[in-house]
Amino acid sequence: MAVSVRNKIWLGTGFLFILLILTGGSGIYFTVILKKESKAVLKANYETIAYCHKMQQQLDSLQLNSIQTVHQFETALQLQENNVTEPGEYEATHALRQNFEKLKTGDTTRQNVLTIQSEIQRILYLNMNAIQNKNDKAQKTASNAMTILISLAGIVFLIAFTFSVNFPSIVTHPIKALQEAIAAISNKKYSYRIRINNKDEFGQLADAFNNMAARLEYFENSNLSKLMFEKSRAEAVINSLKDASIGIDKDNIILFANYQALQLLGLKSVDIVGKSVKELSSKNDLFNYLINNETSAPFKVVLENRENYFTKEIIDVTQGEGNSKVIVLRNITSFKELDVAKTNFIATVSHELKTPLAASDFSLKLLEDERVGKLSAEQKELIQNLKHDNQRVLKIISELLNMSQVETGKIQLDVQLVNPYLIIDNTIETIASSAKERNINIYKLLQEHLPLIHADAEKTTWVLNNFLTNAIKYSNEESKITITVKTENNAIVFSVQDHGPGIAKEYLPRVFERYFQVPGAKAKGTGLGLAISKDFIEAQNGTIFVESEIGKGSVFSFSLPINGVI
Repeated sequence: MAVSVRNKIWLGTGFLFILLILTGGSGIYFTVILKKESKAVLKANYETIAYCHKMQQQLDSLQLNSIQTVHQFETALQLQENNVTEPGEYEATHALRQNFEKLKTGDTTRQNVLTIQSEIQRILYLNMNAIQNKNDKAQKTASNAMTILISLAGIVFLIAFTFSVNFPSIVTHPIKALQEAIAAISNKKYSYRIRINNKDEFGQLADAFNNMAARLEYFENSNLSKLMFEKSRAEAVINSLKDASIGIDKDNIILFANYQALQLLGLKSVDIVGKSVKELSSKNDLFNYLINNETSAPFKVVLENRENYFTKEIIDVTQGEGNSKVIVLRNITSFKELDVAKTNFIATVSHELKTPLAASDFSLKLLEDERVGKLSAEQKELIQNLKHDNQRVLKIISELLNMSQVETGKIQLDVQLVNPYLIIDNTIETIASSAKERNINIYKLLQEHLPLIHADAEKTTWVLNNFLTNAIKYSNEESKITITVKTENNAIVFSVQDHGPGIAKEYLPRVFERYFQVPGAKAKGTGLGLAISKDFIEAQNGTIFVESEIGKGSVFSFSLPINGVI
């Protein structure tokens, strides 16, 4: 019958308890024996010696008070007669009684007294010898007890030591075997088995573990080929992607990199897969840029002596408690080339259109001159409409030319010390007629003694003019527009506030994007003015921003440094 681990522990504890009882019981037993023998010596022999000394004392004083002395001697002799314990003591006591009886009948001769003394000494000798013998016996008993106790203690110690060394292994050995087995399974060694022959709880646990390992081994072997096939297929799909792709797990370990990514990084698969992001970032500048630069702006990579342009996209993949990610690099070189071609085309066409439009504008002015001929009211109205359309086309062409400068990175700035009041006056003068047509009042809140700023006066005026034009366009008739100019953080801030419909919060981050128009706006434009304004201001080391709320109007602002640097 199999003994359970619990019963083994109970048996081991009981065994140690029995050893403890055996050792303690032996010590108590021998202690009691020694105590009894010592007590016997005191009770018998020492009392007899006392009686003899008393009888000897009374015998020596026999002549002084004979009646009292005889009585006390009689008393001591009677006590001695009742305390005979040693061999030969009875005969000596009986002889002492006979001679004492002679003494009481009047035989006080020296011979009788000497005989009495001799018997007393005989009794003393017998008891003294008995004390010596009992003492020797007690010492021998104590020596034997000590020997037995030491031997027993040694045996108990050896048994307990052997038990304490071997018994824990009964529990710890199976646990250690289980620990090793778990470590082997965690390392995917599913063929590992536990060899425990016991039929206790550990044996049952080992059997259950072996069954689990067998099933894991079966699943591993049955799914290995499928997993290898899926892995090969996944690698084929990743490598077939036209976009460079790099996979990174939640622990920042690189899982994969397709052929296009390896080509860009100039690495082999063994140099990147399985490496940590931190390790690879320190060795590869392009990878370091991809990891640490959060911007999504296009960047240039020279590959095979040819400039290539890419945009970065990071795709987050939920993985347990953390997130893995895939970095996708899209090659936009062809689009970039088309964009450059488009920019050049727009610049060329704009320049070509600007000349005939200027000539047309001049012709219209001549037609208005009465020296050429008088015009009817209808003709004057048609000329005004043509002039308006002509100016509108010229403005669009001007914006396209400015955009061409921005896109080619060839913004030409004429930076010098500029009086901000002059910029404000020029701008208001330009848009005064448009504001008057809609009965819109323009108010100025200008800080006194504004310092000069380092700026391009023409382009800064253009930006402020664009803000005011938009404010007039989107404001209700007979409303007001406020221009605020003040110094703040070593810069001058220009703000234009209107009381129009306002812009929804979700559209604010996009108002400075090219061609963006707020959905539902009642007035439409090219969507280029604010984008050009942003590029002009940032080219002068300034910042541009907007604050708006639906139904409460908008505040468009830009700041320019007083000393050229903010």
